[in-house]
Amino acid sequence: MEEIIFPNQIRMYRRLRGRSMQELADHLGVSLSAISKIEKGYRRVDQEQLVRVAEFLDCPLQELFVNEQNSQQEIVQAWRREQERRNKINEKTGLKTLGAGLRQIRNEKNLTLIEVAESSDMTLSVYHRIEMGQREVSDKEFKNIAKALGISPEELRDEIKSLDEKGMLEEIIQRNDAKYKLLSNPRGAIASFNGQAPESMKISVYGTAGKDGDVNIDFDEELKKVQKPAQLYNKKDAYAVNLCTRRLGSLLPTRSILYVDPQEVVSVGDIAVFYISEKEAKIISIREDDNGQLYGFRWNPEEKIELGNDDLQRVHKVVFISL
Repeated sequence: MEEIIFPNQIRMYRRLRGRSMQELADHLGVSLSAISKIEKGYRRVDQEQLVRVAEFLDCPLQELFVNEQNSQQEIVQAWRREQERRNKINEKTGLKTLGAGLRQIRNEKNLTLIEVAESSDMTLSVYHRIEMGQREVSDKEFKNIAKALGISPEELRDEIKSLDEKGMLEEIIQRNDAKYKLLSNPRGAIASFNGQAPESMKISVYGTAGKDGDVNIDFDEELKKVQKPAQLYNKKDAYAVNLCTRRLGSLLPTRSILYVDPQEVVSVGDIAVFYISEKEAKIISIREDDNGQLYGFRWNPEEKIELGNDDLQRVHKVVFISL
């Protein structure tokens, strides 16, 4: 799950701590250019990287995000202007139609984002932005995408045009717009309807503090309902969990809510809910050992949690975090 997608406070905290861009780059194992793009909000970072940044800079994770409480007003306004500018450019160049068409065709071929991204020689972040209609595509990239989808570039263009003429892309474009609006909001807020979201757009929250930093999750005891993130609109099995444990350290505030999709497959860098029994779970960070085996990790105190193949069936991926 990728997190920061807008200008952030990383640069401010890095300078405040007297750390250089190169030191941060070395800590994350990325290039100096990548750090520059991350600090400007042009490149996303996943949860694992975000946690490591917060650890390196010795600050709460939520402080890295721009919001109306901890960011200068001109920064927030500048970002909103940039979002509006990009939206206008996208509408004029037809990027939304292209992205929606690619998503429709990919789904019809039962291919995942990762499969198409890797076959197109792109990062997942870049290809995701293309499908969201937020990034232009070069001729070479378009040819690579067409090859990944198993058709020629000409066939791909014709298919997207045909889908658009049939009106089959409008719903995807609307969903993308809703998700983009949600993610680009500096406060991470979810738009409501007439001040109150309908029941179909709410999600149940569970979770009370258990022993040793575990979380008790009883699906017969709903604590409350909150507005559902856009990416979970059509996920019937999704649910939310109160962050009522300090085993992930102080990187996330105790008021945070973790949105969980049991159908998603976890990978390195994800935060996840690992069920050790029917009603007991551990909130873990997914990591990988030298042999390529996934394991869970918790702090305070540090704990490595072995995950066998059978255990992964009881690991539910956190796909969104409300701070």
